[in-house]
Amino acid sequence: MASPNSSSDEDEPTIISWDDGDPENPYNWSHTKKFLILCLTMMQVINSTMGSALPSNAIPFITAEWGITNEQQQVLPISVFLIGYVFGPVVWAPLSEHLGRRMLTIVTFVMFTIWTMACALAPNWPAFLFFRFFTGVFASSPIAIVAGILADIYGDTETRGRAMTAFMVTTTFGPLFAPIVSGFCSTTIGWRWSFWVALIYAGLTLVPILLLPETYAPVLLLRRARKIRKLDPSAAVIAPREMESTDFKHIATVVLTRPVRMIIFEPIVSCTCAYLALVYTIFYMSFQAFPIIFQKLYGLSPGVAGLAYLPIGAGALLVVPIFIGWEQGHLRAQRNGHAWAKREEFRRLPFACVGGPLFFISLFWLGWSSREGVSFVAPMLAGVPFGMGFMLIFIALLNYLTDAYEIFAASANAAASTSRSLLAVVLPLATTRMFNKLGIAGACSLLGGFSAIMCIIPFIFIWKGEQIRAGSRFCIALKERKAEMQRKVEEQKQREEARRIRLRDSPARKEEV
Repeated sequence: MASPNSSSDEDEPTIISWDDGDPENPYNWSHTKKFLILCLTMMQVINSTMGSALPSNAIPFITAEWGITNEQQQVLPISVFLIGYVFGPVVWAPLSEHLGRRMLTIVTFVMFTIWTMACALAPNWPAFLFFRFFTGVFASSPIAIVAGILADIYGDTETRGRAMTAFMVTTTFGPLFAPIVSGFCSTTIGWRWSFWVALIYAGLTLVPILLLPETYAPVLLLRRARKIRKLDPSAAVIAPREMESTDFKHIATVVLTRPVRMIIFEPIVSCTCAYLALVYTIFYMSFQAFPIIFQKLYGLSPGVAGLAYLPIGAGALLVVPIFIGWEQGHLRAQRNGHAWAKREEFRRLPFACVGGPLFFISLFWLGWSSREGVSFVAPMLAGVPFGMGFMLIFIALLNYLTDAYEIFAASANAAASTSRSLLAVVLPLATTRMFNKLGIAGACSLLGGFSAIMCIIPFIFIWKGEQIRAGSRFCIALKERKAEMQRKVEEQKQREEARRIRLRDSPARKEEV
């Protein structure tokens, strides 16, 4: 740790950096502390994603209370929430890379809790939609920030990959629990209790969230530099963050525009966003498609129909041992010096190469097994490969983004979150009409065909990803930033060594001796 008097030159201040084994460096925190932070973020994510699909099986009861008969309007409780998912990440993620993770996480979660309560108390349809929009805006915060938090505390890619897997599996739990909660609440104690249940869980989550520590290294180093200067006003020390521009123009034109610039100028980000947007949209279309299949076709009650989402969760959980097995095999291959294991693209992307075919096959399975004379169990079981494919694709591509862009991971993930939410707002509006016109088999086949085309993207990344990253503006900037920081640290060490030599050889020192 830099000391208060470590300004080696009269003209040049000392740049604060982490020492090896520094206990304040998030990479060096205990496994227990990191695990607790991971659990806190997972609790947040469940709140967020459960909120997105919470009205799914309650919509007939909500619209009946306020006399809403238009089919397109009936999709709005989920769609307006996802509109909030569009706008929120482009603000929260870059701000977290500027202000730090902790305060933004706490403030946005408190606001999410307040707007969830507002939904439970909504007096009419317009007010309900208004409240749902702002719930979505603040619910998008953990989706955008958690990847950055995990990148902050896990330095090695293997451990970070496992943490990201836990994060991604958790993102599926919320939407899968939500139809079950709303289905049973709506038919027994009323649709508003769906939101009261969500509010109770949010309240239980809020208490530990208040204990979340700051994890963003640039902010922690800034605090350290300020503390040193406060203890010793003559100390010429600065944090790396203080060397960057912090004026409003910089925030507005550089920080807040970073996710948009990444979508436009980064082929890895734009292609990843396109594929994830399709997969994510199909997932949210299921909240309109499953009632058509399991309630209208098979005559199941809303609560029982909600159980159709459980095979998707089972498929998602099956991915965990697959991921751990691959990670261990990949690590052994690296230790044995296999050339393929040293390539970044082979660390994550093979999951998407397997998940893509599983995903589109599950859509054909769902579509062509959903018909009279075939048990509802057959289309329900299509959820297993659907959940596996969905999770493998997301784990692979979001981990790839996080590993490729590191300190810009929150912005890269915000770009992915915004783009997929934007498509998930639009297409579900046409889900009911599409299934009515094309039939269940035709609609699922159309979606399966699009998914089959898009599944070539991870194969292209494996083939050309290294060359794409070599020409990436942000990857180049990241390498230059690392090199510059390393150069400054080395220069600082040299200056401190020169200062020690001068002090040792000074006349005053010799007289003392």
